[in-house]
Amino acid sequence: MSLPDVFLTRPLAHRGLHDVAAGRAENSPKAFAAAIDAGYGIELDLQLSHDGVPMVFHDYDLGRLTASKGAVATHTAAALGEIALLHDGDGIPTLAQVLAQVNGRAPLLIEIKDQDGMMGQNVGPMGAAAAAILRNYAGPYAVMSFNPHAVAEMQDLLPDVPRGIVTDPYTASDWPLLPAQVRERLRAIPDYAGTGSCFVSHNVADLAAPRVGDLKAQGAHILCWTVKSASMEEQARKVADNVTFEGYLA
Repeated sequence: MSLPDVFLTRPLAHRGLHDVAAGRAENSPKAFAAAIDAGYGIELDLQLSHDGVPMVFHDYDLGRLTASKGAVATHTAAALGEIALLHDGDGIPTLAQVLAQVNGRAPLLIEIKDQDGMMGQNVGPMGAAAAAILRNYAGPYAVMSFNPHAVAEMQDLLPDVPRGIVTDPYTASDWPLLPAQVRERLRAIPDYAGTGSCFVSHNVADLAAPRVGDLKAQGAHILCWTVKSASMEEQARKVADNVTFEGYLA
């Protein structure tokens, strides 16, 4: 299995082509429409509602992106759909709604957010809920997660779908809640082969890491996050096959 060329030739708009000044919130229908119109691919995130519906939303908590409070997982999908995104006005969309909107017009890089809290095995029902919806989608998509257990689950649920691990240097300052031994293990990206991955999406600031070079030499596709300028993109492409970007037009 390999990542299709469309994921390597179209820059990937991070959470859609969002721009709050233009009224497009991250992970919103407006941001996805703008990415499609501009010819980009789309990176998006999944959290699970209280009633088990995959929602397209990055954070565990509603506070940064909406005027509401509390965890996404404490609200039903219907209630979340009524919560307006700040600087945008649209409600939080479900995965099914976004798939219907995109309808194959852009490749989708779908990140399953860690449901365990500590990158452990307790990934919950998210994977099965997402897979049940994605099986009926004909457009190009790939799945990924920081949590290797979630990636391994997708190997079983969607064996023919490209999958990868979101990777990072896992510094204590960026990941203060993760135990040191967990950070050290994940930093080494030990689960790439065991999860049947065909790519990693690595922190753009750490693309020179020897392990990234080793994986690339072994045939892994290297994506990266999050590129925020043309000059950063130029440097990233010396290693990465493609970029996930925001804040400028890649």
